[in-house]
Amino acid sequence: MRYESSITSLSWIPSEAVTGASRLAFDSGFTHYDEPPPGELEDIEALRVADRFRFGNVLRAWIEVSDDGEITDAGYSGSGLMGSTTVQLAGLRYRFQAVKLPDVRRPPEHGPGWVRFVQTVGGRTGLPAPRPVKHPPYVQWQSPLVWTTLTLTLHADGTAEPAMTGASAFPRHWVYAADGQLTHKSGLTDYANWFSTSFGKHSPWGDEDSPALVTAVESALERTLSVQLMHGAAKPGISRFSAGDTLVRQGEPGTSVYLVLDGVIRVEHDGEPLAEYGPGAILGERAHLEGGVRTSTLMAVTGCRVASVEARQFDHDALVELSGGHRREDAGRG
Repeated sequence: MRYESSITSLSWIPSEAVTGASRLAFDSGFTHYDEPPPGELEDIEALRVADRFRFGNVLRAWIEVSDDGEITDAGYSGSGLMGSTTVQLAGLRYRFQAVKLPDVRRPPEHGPGWVRFVQTVGGRTGLPAPRPVKHPPYVQWQSPLVWTTLTLTLHADGTAEPAMTGASAFPRHWVYAADGQLTHKSGLTDYANWFSTSFGKHSPWGDEDSPALVTAVESALERTLSVQLMHGAAKPGISRFSAGDTLVRQGEPGTSVYLVLDGVIRVEHDGEPLAEYGPGAILGERAHLEGGVRTSTLMAVTGCRVASVEARQFDHDALVELSGGHRREDAGRG
């Protein structure tokens, strides 16, 4: 019996991920931010041609299992896909093809009743990026490296365990299961650190990888509400928090809702951690529904950027549905 499965990551640049002076190149139109990839992955090549992502990591793998349940053979398929960078100057548009580095595949790791596959994919943009860096040679001309490291464990019973175990700190990485559904996201981007350190030996093509901070994907309702929050009648406030900061405290008054743009936020009730949420999550709706008093504390697990508006600009029934989903998630943690 032959079993196959896959895991795919697409990496893209949201507007909130770029910081510092580099924003000028994006905000001026010289180059561009990206629209979010789709929530369901269908034709990845069509997305690449349409310049919808910067690079993709497609890890496919298979195992052969004998009638007595022994794994007799295993192998990889799939590969990396590099996108391009489009720039606009003097009314003309130029597309620079990204430079793909060799895919890094570890030999399949065999265990009792399973085989694990690990694949790293990435490269750099074709545009030069002269800059000072923190370690020798202290000046770099080529752009920093980007990558994701995906892991897929296939079991003799046909089940699969996909994961993103490593990734560059920039850009945003989205992870899709074998059925094409978006399942996880990288929880934090760190543009400044990535820009100054991710090259040479400080990458999987040297002797380093960066652990991936991965969060579960938000609901379809949250995606709809996030568009309303960012583009509704009321302009959202954008705030930054350091790790350990408190956004709101249980028992205090408040009716704003929060959209996590970057980072991870923990929900606590009576001092007990209930759940953690990453980019795309909308939080804080219960205070509006339950008398204007915060029912939980929201605390930054990492450095965070959040957008906020008054809850009254949303449909009441939508907030009730959102709150019901959060209650189920919190109960699962308890």
